[in-house]
Amino acid sequence: MNIEVNGTTLQVKLYENSSAEAVKELLKKGPLTIKMKDYASMEKFGSFGVQLPTNDEHITTEAGDVILSEGNLLVIYYAPNTWNFTRLGKVQNLSEAELRKVLGKGSVTVTLTL
Repeated sequence: MNIEVNGTTLQVKLYENSSAEAVKELLKKGPLTIKMKDYASMEKFGSFGVQLPTNDEHITTEAGDVILSEGNLLVIYYAPNTWNFTRLGKVQNLSEAELRKVLGKGSVTVTLTL
């Protein structure tokens, strides 16, 4: 999956679970644009607009983790957080500092594609 944000395309390797499969099915219909807010200086989050299947597990996130939260929120982490989340994928080939720079401060609009 690709996530375009602030003129940069992030490559995301999706995990193999029913949640990631549901995201792929959504994206087969075309690109999906999501407005994301910054939260607690550790993540960007925004709604898919639909409820997706969850595969929650108690995890500690790392920079680059792409998570499904509450069954309908896309979350991109750039700092650690521990909670019950569903892993969707992992941003490839970017350090934490590079990811923070790409995501920038405040709200962003991202476009997801396959």
